[in-house]
Amino acid sequence: MGPEENPMLDQWSNFFVMVGSGAAALAGLIFVAISINPEHIVRNTTHKNRAINMLSGFSAIFMACSLALLGDQYLPALGFEWLLLWLVATFIFVRGYIVAIRSGMSSIGLNPPRLAGGTMCYLAEVAGSLFLILGRGVGLYIAAIGIIVLFAFLISGAWLLIIGIYEDPAM
Repeated sequence: MGPEENPMLDQWSNFFVMVGSGAAALAGLIFVAISINPEHIVRNTTHKNRAINMLSGFSAIFMACSLALLGDQYLPALGFEWLLLWLVATFIFVRGYIVAIRSGMSSIGLNPPRLAGGTMCYLAEVAGSLFLILGRGVGLYIAAIGIIVLFAFLISGAWLLIIGIYEDPAM
């Protein structure tokens, strides 16, 4: 088998196309939704950080899928690319959550289970990346499960953003 053939990644191409397309579409919809009420989001630290987390999360999923679809790539190379991507995304998520909690503004959806659940999804991506760096295909399965669950967290976070804007009495 030459370097141009990687049957493990080839088996996953439909998954990455589907998930990457969905993430790009949802990032676009969130961007449009944010642009309808930008003044409310910018004035509230919770809403602003939630918007950043939703956009960066869906963007990270899109980029991870794009990187997986690059041709002639070995699993360790993809693992290294993903590791860098998911470490940055994890930092953005955790930082945004902490800033939002400390701000004392809107507390809608700001609770330890959501923080722990979202962080676990991002850490699953990091773990999957490390397995890929070691050349272990199981990293794709770990990352795929993390992405699927992360999708649910991001969609529910987008919903909380919309609800928070309209239920926040300060707005």
